[in-house]
Amino acid sequence: MSDQTILKVEHLTKTYPTAAGALTVLHEVSFALPAGGTCAIVGPSGSGKTTLLGLCAGLDQPSAGSVQLDGREIGGLSEDQRALVRNECVGFVFQNFQLIPTLTAAENVLVPLELRGNGASPKEAAGLLARVGLGDRLDHYPSQLSGGEQQRVALARAFINRPRILFCDEPTGNLDGDTAHAMVDLIFGLNRERGTTLVLVTHDLELARRTQRILRLRNGAVISDETT
Repeated sequence: MSDQTILKVEHLTKTYPTAAGALTVLHEVSFALPAGGTCAIVGPSGSGKTTLLGLCAGLDQPSAGSVQLDGREIGGLSEDQRALVRNECVGFVFQNFQLIPTLTAAENVLVPLELRGNGASPKEAAGLLARVGLGDRLDHYPSQLSGGEQQRVALARAFINRPRILFCDEPTGNLDGDTAHAMVDLIFGLNRERGTTLVLVTHDLELARRTQRILRLRNGAVISDETT
């Protein structure tokens, strides 16, 4: 873990207009995370976990407050500018895998590099797929892979651009127990090997306790900030 702060959130608020008036789903959230740190965000459904993750990753803009990601204030950036920041330093693993069905496992892994304009690196993609246990599945399409295998492709894809920070949203939510445990070991193993910062949204308290810090949300506000 580094002394450098890679993620700094200050008074982050997100409000949506509804027919009944403004709905605040996130209210005055503040925290900072050092480079190389690991943090879980937990709380009941509707507590604002995924909203917070999306704002931290630059997938959405806050109504108030600020997000500094890798030293850059991203809240006021345009969508194209936020996309550039994400391509440069962010990796994602989602609950629903989000693989492109018409691409092979290896091609899916290479998508972030192609979006970045860096060109293909098939050797690195093959190496990452081997690291997650899919060295013999390079040419398989998502429909030919199990849910656990698809999530491992998604994890390899998340690391292909050597992210400084990895955001995971319920990464084991669609996996059975044994597959989920294997996936968690891979996430933490790759995170440690690559020196990546990890921010993890989960309902699984056992998984959350593997991180160095647990933020608990309720009704859009942080109700506890625990160091494990």
